[in-house]
Amino acid sequence: MVYSLGIMQGRLTPSRGRGIQFFPFDTWENEFRDAVKIGLNEIEFIFDFDRYSENPLWSDLGIVRINNLILETGIKVNHICADFFMRRPFFRVDTAIRMENCEILKQLIQSATQIGARTIEIPLVDNSSIKTKAEEDVLIESLRNILPFAEDYDLTITLETDLPPQSFLSLLQKINHPLVKANYDSGNSSGLGYDPREEVTTLGTRIHNIHIKDRILGGSTVALGTGSVDFERFFQALKETCYGGSFILQAARGVDGDESKTIQHYMDFVSTYIQKYLV
Repeated sequence: MVYSLGIMQGRLTPSRGRGIQFFPFDTWENEFRDAVKIGLNEIEFIFDFDRYSENPLWSDLGIVRINNLILETGIKVNHICADFFMRRPFFRVDTAIRMENCEILKQLIQSATQIGARTIEIPLVDNSSIKTKAEEDVLIESLRNILPFAEDYDLTITLETDLPPQSFLSLLQKINHPLVKANYDSGNSSGLGYDPREEVTTLGTRIHNIHIKDRILGGSTVALGTGSVDFERFFQALKETCYGGSFILQAARGVDGDESKTIQHYMDFVSTYIQKYLV
């Protein structure tokens, strides 16, 4: 099986004080060319809250520019990380905002299909973490409003949560729709102290995309191999469940200006495990 190795958008651009993750408005086109130079297969696009109407996903001209870059470089955009909904979740907002969120997600679904993307991820961590059953109920109701639209475009919605594995499985079972899957983040899970084998085998084939990062237990994101992730145990579990999706590098940043060197090191790190367990 051939596995797709990708990068989270912005990781090939110096941070310059903008934090670990952001949409690189000035350099997003250059990232396609840098990605192909170092042998990546895809870029996971970011759709963030800040300046979202300026995101190329939000305009016909932007869609054309993205498609031209895909054709020029061969770098795919299979997944869109909708950080917009981490900053402004479907719950803890009034009804008008929730309905506006639904309309924004519908437009994003249309944009995704125009560039060949097959997944939109909704992060449910940090500011958008589910805290109560009432919040879970609002999320489920919102998704049920969206799913007929997603069906029309055959687009998968993935959820990334900080829930324990059985609770995450329960949420997916309550939604009970083939187009709603799990996005698994190795670093966020290790930071919470979850067992990767239990998570992967519990969620099984519901895992549709994987973010690769490393975190210290109870702490921040660190370079791959220096945190709490048990990568051997993690990849053994992926072998058991026959995972065949993307691996998106969302690991810690290195020195500004050394992005390609840092990513190449991470690519080698992950490729070693893919070769050992999945090829």
